[in-house]
Amino acid sequence: MPKSIRSPLNIAIHPATPERWQDLEKLFGERGACVGCWCMFWRLPRKKWEEGKGAANKRALKKIVSGGDHPPGILAYVKGEPIAWCAVAPRAVYPALGRSRVLKPVDDKPVWSVSCLFVLKAYRRQGVSVRMLEAAAAFARSNGASIVEGYPVEPSSERLPDPFIWTGVASAFRKAGFKEVARRSATRPIMRRVTRRCGKPPPG
Repeated sequence: MPKSIRSPLNIAIHPATPERWQDLEKLFGERGACVGCWCMFWRLPRKKWEEGKGAANKRALKKIVSGGDHPPGILAYVKGEPIAWCAVAPRAVYPALGRSRVLKPVDDKPVWSVSCLFVLKAYRRQGVSVRMLEAAAAFARSNGASIVEGYPVEPSSERLPDPFIWTGVASAFRKAGFKEVARRSATRPIMRRVTRRCGKPPPG
């Protein structure tokens, strides 16, 4: 697992391990980041996600964080306080992506997916998303990923409200070294970053 990553903004980034659950809970707040989602939108069938908005989705995420297999994402901190979250995991754990006409698989290559970016309002538009994406790629690579994939929004000239860009914006992905590989909708590119050549084993 990668060590904590620090930027000029004094951001420390750590995997969301079980002992950090309370930090994730604090970051998401009563609304579960957005309308009771608790980052379960891509993991659950739509009906179950809708029915679980709030407490049920929260329990589902806590179970995943507490599972001990792979942390489901990374957390960013400033002065010990959680300020951002990035969900990154093998695409297979996000069945709802496969049901999306726009975001269905590009090919049969095994990829890890960045499915969500959440940054506290006070820290938005300060480059935090780019740092999180770079750290997410490093985290995925340390767990064996050769390709990391994201599904950002490419806003039109009109600025979108923050709740509509929870998968990140394309400009941040480009700054973090991701390249567009497909676009089935004018505003939804699929972007990838190759972390190692296929077949090359992870370090250490």
